[in-house]
Amino acid sequence: MAEQQVTTQQSGQPAPEGAERTRTRPVVAPRTDIYETDDGLVLLIDLPGVGRDAVEVLLERNVLTIRGRTEDRPPEGFSPIYREYRPADFERSFTLSDELDAERIEAQVKDGVLRLFLPKVGPAQTKRIQVRAS
Repeated sequence: MAEQQVTTQQSGQPAPEGAERTRTRPVVAPRTDIYETDDGLVLLIDLPGVGRDAVEVLLERNVLTIRGRTEDRPPEGFSPIYREYRPADFERSFTLSDELDAERIEAQVKDGVLRLFLPKVGPAQTKRIQVRAS
């Protein structure tokens, strides 16, 4: 399972606007399946260990960004002695075309999978414009 991983060091000063955020833990690009239907696109994004309150979906200038944060808490009364994975945050971005209706995007997370529905823009409606005499 090849995963894209980016790590950065945390500094004592806030990042300037537009700069990449720094983190003390790895950031992984989540696995994503994309399906096209007659009505739009469906994205299924694997975010294991990420709850609804820890998912962020942003759309800015036709770039859809998904972020998810996992919690690194062992069950109460336990402490880890062996781990086969490191807790990581998730982040992935997609550039959208103008053929998708950004106002009607739907998002739902269940069992560690974020489902996004990106509807297509409908056909242009014919509109009759009233012409008045001046």
